[in-house]
Amino acid sequence: MRLSEEERAYFKACSDELLEHHLVQSMSRYEQHGTTNRLDHSVQVAQYSYWVSKKLKLKLDQKSLIRGALLHDFFLYDWRTGTDHEGAHAFTHPETALSNAIEHFVINEKEADIILNHMWPLTITKMPSCKESILVSAMDKYCSLKANFNRVKKVKWIPHF
Repeated sequence: MRLSEEERAYFKACSDELLEHHLVQSMSRYEQHGTTNRLDHSVQVAQYSYWVSKKLKLKLDQKSLIRGALLHDFFLYDWRTGTDHEGAHAFTHPETALSNAIEHFVINEKEADIILNHMWPLTITKMPSCKESILVSAMDKYCSLKANFNRVKKVKWIPHF
């Protein structure tokens, strides 16, 4: 994935406010998909979303795409412990992430849509309503699968027969 110097500068300009915030930085404390942390995962989703949009020459709101992707998993608990939240995490964390984003940042409708609907199609009733949301949802799945495949490659399989 290669971005031009101009594209990297634009990404940085769109993301600095969020990435410099202490609560966004605290996402690095939480494991995500076994091989990364939540902050790195969110940055990766934002970078891939932006890169794909540029390579395919998609006419999107790039700033909202980047910001929404960075905040799509802005929930500040370890979902594996089951102590800091209620309900099935895969279905509830988008609302928590959106609530946190609204509490700490000024976000627009596209950013909110990206955050709330990034788990589609698993959350069948929460369907993306803009192109930016569809792209972030797809890149979230791609980055998650990539991380999980990397984890599987590190585990030696020993047949039990």
